[in-house]
Amino acid sequence: MFGQTFYFNTIRKYVILVGTLFNDIHITRTNVSGDRVVLMKVPVTYGPKDKMLARIEQDPGINRPAAVILPIISFEMGQMTYDGKRKLNTLGRSTVKSTEAAKFRYQYNPVPYNINFKVYVYTKNAEDGTKIIEQILPYFTPDWTTTVSLIPEMEIIMDIPIELRNISYDDNYDEGFDKRRAIVWTLDLVLKGYIYGPVKKSAIIKFIENNYFIPNVPDGNLKDAVGVTAVDERVTIQPGLAANGQPINYTGAPTDTGTVSYLEINSDDDFGFITQIYNEDELE
Repeated sequence: MFGQTFYFNTIRKYVILVGTLFNDIHITRTNVSGDRVVLMKVPVTYGPKDKMLARIEQDPGINRPAAVILPIISFEMGQMTYDGKRKLNTLGRSTVKSTEAAKFRYQYNPVPYNINFKVYVYTKNAEDGTKIIEQILPYFTPDWTTTVSLIPEMEIIMDIPIELRNISYDDNYDEGFDKRRAIVWTLDLVLKGYIYGPVKKSAIIKFIENNYFIPNVPDGNLKDAVGVTAVDERVTIQPGLAANGQPINYTGAPTDTGTVSYLEINSDDDFGFITQIYNEDELE
């Protein structure tokens, strides 16, 4: 589509980011004396709620895969919506130097998208659920921001906020005693991410020339002056670099014979800018 093939793993990175937020949660269990007897790490997996509940309700005693051991956390990605409030200038772009000395890589500003995620916390008793939830909620006020390296080749590192929109609680313990109990906490998250377009290459602009015209319109008709008016003033801008590698910045005609030709200056050189202004008499 659109004649260009590119892929930066951006959406995959967002999924990994959400899973990483919840991959280091532990709960403890104590005996009647209050001594800690169990320290348990809560596993995290990617999967929808219905599938996880089906696995939880399986009977490990028959010829089926073993039932899930609770507690466990699962999450899934949902709807993606365009966020016009975070729209950046369409023509803005990021640039980095290319491996080719005379070129650079650039990428236009990304498109903002909100990505919905649901995080499910499954437990078999109420206290395990509150132990897990209380380790999550204090960090969302109501969002948690993480710095992510999105496009390494363009050196793009973005702060990605994840907002906690809603929390719900469900206890499905309303069937027979032969069914496993599963208490489910549901956290609705919104990740405010960006989707990037292709990386392009372009030659470096090393010389700029602006011509200024002041048309003479004696009869008041501007159209008669278009295309026949002489240049009144010319401004040129070019990289400035001395032979010893020092940047040169000045206005006026260059007089330093030790300057390097702008055609030989590379994008990774520490150069300044030489601005030259020519009036009408100098252009004759």
